[in-house]
Amino acid sequence: MNSPSYFEIQADDTRRAMDFYGRLFGWSFERMDGAPVEYWRIETEEGIGGLLKRPGKMPPPEYGTNAYICSMQVQDFDSSAQKATELGAQVAMSKFPVAGICWQGYFLDTEGNLFGIFQPDPAAK
Repeated sequence: MNSPSYFEIQADDTRRAMDFYGRLFGWSFERMDGAPVEYWRIETEEGIGGLLKRPGKMPPPEYGTNAYICSMQVQDFDSSAQKATELGAQVAMSKFPVAGICWQGYFLDTEGNLFGIFQPDPAAK
């Protein structure tokens, strides 16, 4: 019960963010009416989340992250990283091994949000 089960992504341009994540991970989006902000439900292969119009200003880059960071598990780190950058993501931290667990890396999405991708690999060194 005490584990992440829902995530939210804030965006200045919700259409651009939906295009980015839809094309990168195959997620689908459904508009949720009645919320106090523009809000979209996200359907993934194994979970659900939300995408909302950013309700305030983003902190300046030099301030670091003021949120949880979500990392998505992928089949192939290198092809997912390449696709992310082709879709407009910027590399925030290049691929690195988490010894005996996975390959990990971090990116800034088209809305300036930090996210990670990882590929499980017990041989990672």
